[in-house]
Amino acid sequence: MKKIFLVLTFLIIIISDGFSQQKEFGLGLILGSPSGFSGKYWMTESNAIDFGMGYSFSGKNNATNFHADYLWHNDNVIKVEAKVPLYYGVGARVKIRQNSASRFGVRGVLGVTYFPSEIPIDLFFEVVPVFNIVPSTELDIEAGLGFRYYFK
Repeated sequence: MKKIFLVLTFLIIIISDGFSQQKEFGLGLILGSPSGFSGKYWMTESNAIDFGMGYSFSGKNNATNFHADYLWHNDNVIKVEAKVPLYYGVGARVKIRQNSASRFGVRGVLGVTYFPSEIPIDLFFEVVPVFNIVPSTELDIEAGLGFRYYFK
C-alpha cells in the first residue's frame, strides 16, 4: 500500500508540473478525514475541478482515499475585502480499505476558501457528506482543512 501511495504522489507532482506552465493549477495538503494531497484545476473564474488522495487512520480499517469533484464558487455570500468564496459541488470517492471491503460513493461538497492577495495560495475548509453506493449504502461525513500553492 505504501508503494502505491508513493507512486501516485510522484505522478501527481509530475502532472502538476506540466499544468503549471499553462493553466491555473494548485497543489497542496489537506488535514482531516482523509489527510493527504489536494489539487485544484480552475476551468473558469467560478468553476473548478478538485481532486485528492489521502489516507484515513481508523484502527484496523486504515484506508486510502481518492476523490474528484466539480465545484461552483460564489464570491457574493461572504462580504469582506479579501476574496473568500463559498463553494459547493458534487463528485465521487473511492475508499480502498486494508482489512475490509472497499467503498465507492457520491460526494457533496460545501466549503469556504480564502485567497491572500500577496501570495498564490488558498486556504480552505470543507465538509463533505459521502453517500456510499458500493458495497452497500451508507452515509459517511468527511471534513478537511488545507492549503494549495498555485502554479501559473
